[in-house]
Amino acid sequence: MSQRANRVFVTREIPEAGLSRVLAACDAVVWREPLPPPREVLLERVVGCHGLLSLLTDRVDAELMDAAGAQLRVISNFAVGVNNIDLAEASRRGIRVGNTPDVLTDATADLAFALLIAAARRIVSGQDSIRAGHWRTWEPLGHIGVDLIGKVLGIVGMGRIGAALARRCHGGWGMRVLYTDPNRNHSAEKELAAERVDLDTLLRSADFVSVHTDLSDSTCGMFDRAAFRRMQRHAVFVNTARGPIHDPAALHEALATGQIFAAGLDVTDPEPIALDDPLLGLPNCVIVPHIASATVASRNGMAEIAADNLLAGLRGLPLRCCVNPG
Repeated sequence: MSQRANRVFVTREIPEAGLSRVLAACDAVVWREPLPPPREVLLERVVGCHGLLSLLTDRVDAELMDAAGAQLRVISNFAVGVNNIDLAEASRRGIRVGNTPDVLTDATADLAFALLIAAARRIVSGQDSIRAGHWRTWEPLGHIGVDLIGKVLGIVGMGRIGAALARRCHGGWGMRVLYTDPNRNHSAEKELAAERVDLDTLLRSADFVSVHTDLSDSTCGMFDRAAFRRMQRHAVFVNTARGPIHDPAALHEALATGQIFAAGLDVTDPEPIALDDPLLGLPNCVIVPHIASATVASRNGMAEIAADNLLAGLRGLPLRCCVNPG
């Protein structure tokens, strides 16, 4: 079978840097609507496909693999995370699964810091005050935030992104870095004098807590009422990892009662967040719509890796970034 004869379904329109290569090499159908394909459409479109280029919004499970058929050889996920894919089932069927790591490290770390400083310095609530017509004069007691210089940064998950944020905060603002992770990060300890501690110590000590861990059974709901109650009252919580890692009701309670000072979120549970979600009504909660990787370089890089993974899998070659090597 020629490469061009391979049938592929692309579940969303991705940057041309990758999409053009897929369209040139495969018999590809692209879902170009602004919202993800409904489940019944997804099940219909994958029938007879040799490859699937998916997003986090697509649940790729045994049912979907059955619908595709035995010829499905590769699933290329346009994301770093693969929580939407049943990896065990894919591996059992000999289907390779690829992801798009590394290229979004700096963009995500930058966004994490943007949320940290926006929440700490009350930037969004200040802007809202102007738009509501409340700015009448300079206020000695108005919009007072918390300082960053020399504070303690707590990183939950010291991987590439966590280390990149720590590097920014340690080098630029002289922050002391604490981290919790199942694995030691020797380079972060050497370069940043980062200290590996348990979660309880981190929560009680950190002025800023930033989440960069994977979503798993052990991290889902990690930030619950008990966790927020262990944090300092002036602490700022940032989550750019996955929404289910924090309990939204517990976070709302912590922010509304002053248990913690502020929060910055790039991820929510569910996504998109409901317009009547009480977190949206809090002046000390900054929420953006999952945009950590939304830079030209990052999204183009993700598209290129996703295309590389898909085309390699169709050829029976090793994937550039494979999460279930066999």
